[in-house]
Amino acid sequence: MGRAPTRLPPLNALRAFEASSRHLNFRLAAKELGVTQGAVAQHVRKLEAELGLRLFDRLPRSLALTVPGRSYAAQLRRAFELMHEATVALRPEPDRVTISVTPTFASKWLLPRLPQFGQAHPDIELRILATESLSNFQSDGADIAVRQGQPPFGPGLSADLLFEQEVIAVCSPALLPAGDPFLPIHSLDAATFLNDAHDLWPEFFDRVLARHVPASARQLRFSQTSLAIDAAAAGQGLAVASRFLVEGELTSRRLVQALPGAMRGTMDAHVVTLRKPRNPRATAHVRQWLLSYRPQGADAAR
Repeated sequence: MGRAPTRLPPLNALRAFEASSRHLNFRLAAKELGVTQGAVAQHVRKLEAELGLRLFDRLPRSLALTVPGRSYAAQLRRAFELMHEATVALRPEPDRVTISVTPTFASKWLLPRLPQFGQAHPDIELRILATESLSNFQSDGADIAVRQGQPPFGPGLSADLLFEQEVIAVCSPALLPAGDPFLPIHSLDAATFLNDAHDLWPEFFDRVLARHVPASARQLRFSQTSLAIDAAAAGQGLAVASRFLVEGELTSRRLVQALPGAMRGTMDAHVVTLRKPRNPRATAHVRQWLLSYRPQGADAAR
């Protein structure tokens, strides 16, 4: 007849001992496990009683593993790692797609729409790489990017037009005179102009208003377009930005179009992908989701 299997100690006691062996402190082990310090200490005492061994030496302010405790802790740690690995093997990793965008596009356009993406594609984990510098699809691990400019963007890349750049002036509705849809032109002499790194105000004045930026105007400069947009919404002055970046603020009336007319820019937004993506299925889903926001009739560029 076979030998009867040895009854194992309770799992909670083993977890309490293993956590305590790493922290050498019941309080820290309790914090990790989400239980009280007294519960951890009691689990360890009961485990020692059941095994008939002392696993810890109780010092004034910490714990020290005994020789049997040190050996037992190392073997238990490996056992817990094996259980974790076995569980992970049963649960397939979600598809991961890294999307490279500018910080302004991330905060003003992408982040507000992420809940819709999560609902439509719960099996795809998006990683957002937000940087002003141009991400490299190889060294940065980007799978898809939203880039502004004119294609081609590089060998081995495909580009689809997402939004044409239409630059408008915006401000807080609190700055508009009562009953007026736009700011009066003469009020611009005393206005504050919010600039970003693109410095589009001089070109906007020249092409849209057929005049120069008033010499008396106050200027504020920001390193990112999102900061200029937020300052405009806070009533600190006028900003110029691509319409697609301020669409949410215009809809919510945090911002209004400050001046009539718009400037057609050269920095159109494109969805850029590798011609041979690393994760074709998931990347295709993200690409299709992004392009679903493209205005009707927009032409795709390759």
